[in-house]
Amino acid sequence: GQADPSLPPGRGSCSGCGAELQCRDAAAPGFVPEEKYRSLSAGQRGATCQRCWLLAHHGRALRLRLPPEQHRQVVSAALRRPLRHGRGPLLLYLLDVLDLPDPVLAQLPALLGPDVPVAGLLVVGNKVDLLPADGPGHLARLRRMVAEACEQAGLQQDKLVDVRLVSAKTGFGLEGLISRLQRSWKCAGDVYLLGATNSGKSTLFNILLRSDYCKSRAPDIVDRATVSPWPGTTLNLLKFPIINPTCDRIFRRQERLKEEAAKTEDQLGDEEKKYLNQLKKEGYLVGEVGRTFRRQKAVSVVDFDPDLLSYSIDEDPKDSPRKHEEREEFTYNEVKDARWCFDTPGIVKENCVLNLLTEKEVKLVLPTHAIIPRTFILKPGMVLFLAALGRVDYLEGEKPAWFSIMASNQLPVHISTLDNADAVYEKHAGQQLLKVPMGGEERMKEFPPLVPQDITLKGISATEAVADIKLSSAGWVAVTAHAEEEVLLRAHVPKGTALVVREPPLLPYISAIRGARIPGTAAYRTKKLPSLVENLRTTGKT
Repeated sequence: GQADPSLPPGRGSCSGCGAELQCRDAAAPGFVPEEKYRSLSAGQRGATCQRCWLLAHHGRALRLRLPPEQHRQVVSAALRRPLRHGRGPLLLYLLDVLDLPDPVLAQLPALLGPDVPVAGLLVVGNKVDLLPADGPGHLARLRRMVAEACEQAGLQQDKLVDVRLVSAKTGFGLEGLISRLQRSWKCAGDVYLLGATNSGKSTLFNILLRSDYCKSRAPDIVDRATVSPWPGTTLNLLKFPIINPTCDRIFRRQERLKEEAAKTEDQLGDEEKKYLNQLKKEGYLVGEVGRTFRRQKAVSVVDFDPDLLSYSIDEDPKDSPRKHEEREEFTYNEVKDARWCFDTPGIVKENCVLNLLTEKEVKLVLPTHAIIPRTFILKPGMVLFLAALGRVDYLEGEKPAWFSIMASNQLPVHISTLDNADAVYEKHAGQQLLKVPMGGEERMKEFPPLVPQDITLKGISATEAVADIKLSSAGWVAVTAHAEEEVLLRAHVPKGTALVVREPPLLPYISAIRGARIPGTAAYRTKKLPSLVENLRTTGKT
């Protein structure tokens, strides 16, 4: 579609990203092609910009000129709005637990500033469904690591009201999060959903919109946020009204949760079982978000027009002209004292490998299903490639060590020797063997070269990893070495992206989740642990 700089904006906001619809600049947020833009009526609900339409229907993303500073300005301005209900906002910060330490978390103190009267900060670690349980109490350990990351980022501990672990995709932990949010009603005003790009904010926003946290009529009126793996999907502020958690509503909600927790999988309906089994394939931790307060649908009345329904044998039947459907809106009384939940733009992660990739490559790099760990035992002089996005060389050490890869199951891992590693990268980067980036020599000409960083680690034991080597957002390698064994490694990531040595590791006992050694190779057979379903009674138990 073509742009027309002469057409003024003012036709409403995009229902997917919240950006103001415009036809002047195809590279700016909210662009709608000229022909479509002219057909829009002012304030039309449900209209989407070209970018959100492509994301929703084709999984494609247009590159936009939207610097990180502009994202921060939108969020910062929103947080400095005048107080509502005499209370400061509650900040719901969502982080991707795979990306710890969260690169944006340290920006929060500066983003808030002393002039933002925050009622509290609730930090939520998302995507725990992608991580296998490497030992007893692994969720408590993850929660502790998220809390420590908040402290290291300089967040005021008196403002940190809670730390939660959830999966916005599978529903794990979300009923507990909703109950915690409802308990904050009396001490907070509006709620702002914050986080880095691709942390799952839009997915969580859509779940909350259809939960007990939202007014029962709102899902029919509020449009959903566009959900896509492409970073920076939500470009402006989307919102829904929060339901007042009265004593009666809290009681009814608790009764529903008790009733659902008493069920077993065998008591679920066929469609519920089918959906649950699908979630089990996609995540290690599965939950369900129900609805206590549902809007009563009005019974539709059929209008008959006798003149239009009667016709002779010589006449063709006449089509009844369709009445224009009036747009449903909130009444003044419904929203005059409402508290709102806002979905803010994702803050772009700088020095992130995802910023270098095409949308097709991003889909391969970001894990969408439970990550199955891949473990290799390497001797000094061996090299491990994670696609063409990262490389770890085992330079020196007296004994073999174990290297466990936690990354998207679609990213290939290739083992080579130190003598052949450069030739392997030169020949196969951009090709099928290393898969990402894709596009052959032409693609690799514009892709930054890998730069090395030497790392020295001292082993803890043959069953406990000493550290994770985090290859930007492409994934990480957990290194397990014999007790007191010193290993010298050299890790490589694309120039301009961040390499992090994470100590302690996120999953210290990950190397134990493996099958038998594959004869004649450095690899072990993979093993997928069973899924855990919360809020359902185990079959056969009372």
